[in-house]
Amino acid sequence: MTLADIKDLMAEDIRATDQLILERLTSDVLLINQIGHYIINNGGKRLRPLIVLLSARACGYQGTHHHTMAAVIEFIHTSTLLHDDVVDESDTRRGNKTANEVWGNAASVLVGDFLYSRSFEMMLEPGLMRIMQIMSESTNVIAEGEVLQLLNCHDPDTDEQRYMDVIERKTAKLFEAAALMGSTLTQQIQFNDALAAYGRHLGAAFQLIDDVLDYTGNAAELGKNLGDDLAEGKPTLPLIFAMRQAPDSDAQLIKDAIEQGNIAMIEQVTHIIKQTGAIDYTIKTAEQQAKLAQISLDPLPDSAFKEAMRALADLAVNRRH
Repeated sequence: MTLADIKDLMAEDIRATDQLILERLTSDVLLINQIGHYIINNGGKRLRPLIVLLSARACGYQGTHHHTMAAVIEFIHTSTLLHDDVVDESDTRRGNKTANEVWGNAASVLVGDFLYSRSFEMMLEPGLMRIMQIMSESTNVIAEGEVLQLLNCHDPDTDEQRYMDVIERKTAKLFEAAALMGSTLTQQIQFNDALAAYGRHLGAAFQLIDDVLDYTGNAAELGKNLGDDLAEGKPTLPLIFAMRQAPDSDAQLIKDAIEQGNIAMIEQVTHIIKQTGAIDYTIKTAEQQAKLAQISLDPLPDSAFKEAMRALADLAVNRRH
């Protein structure tokens, strides 16, 4: 099943969600409209809201609140992107200038805050306290992950466990929250653990491949500069594994690059990463996470939606951007 097949399966739900996103972005403050529409319409994958829609349908949900929660998840994700780009001093995302590059840091942070608060306003609508519990915990954990990542920046002593802890909090937690919407909206608590595990493992797989693509991808396809992680001094798994396996001189070169955030060393670092098998190791780790995500779905009843969720795990690791 391809991504196009999945989107065809979910076409009606996707259209309804997209329409809701546009409606709820509306504000009488012009700058909020400008920045909100700019980043929302900048070609994102919309993978997280798609997980909400699929998980709801896989649990037999027949209402419309899954559209609301899909929009909520997208707004929270977008707000984190706005804030991340300010923290990372990024100037490009999805092939376009970042909002902070166009409008400045202050405007980006404040519009990110608007999207964040709008999402909490919307998540009240299904009238389920459990949704508030999931989302409040998730956003808190995501914030912790952002701080942990900041602490790891320019620290070449970051080990694999610390790295995995960051991506579990910073990336996988929102995937987990998205997947949990199915059992939450249908109040089928017997599927909570299965869906939470699916989202958590899928999010980890997705982030691991993102980290691989930073050294192997095509800048035009990725919509960002290659080596951004290195430029920001982020010790991702390809770097961590390469330092473990490389001769001392090569390991020291990578350490220096992380400490300095030295993008000028990208070619040397990439050569060492590939030579040590760090790319293959990271991909294998992502594939293991994707497999765990698929196995997690076993308790759910068979359906086209469940199969689409399984396919998403494969697509997450077999992608070029």
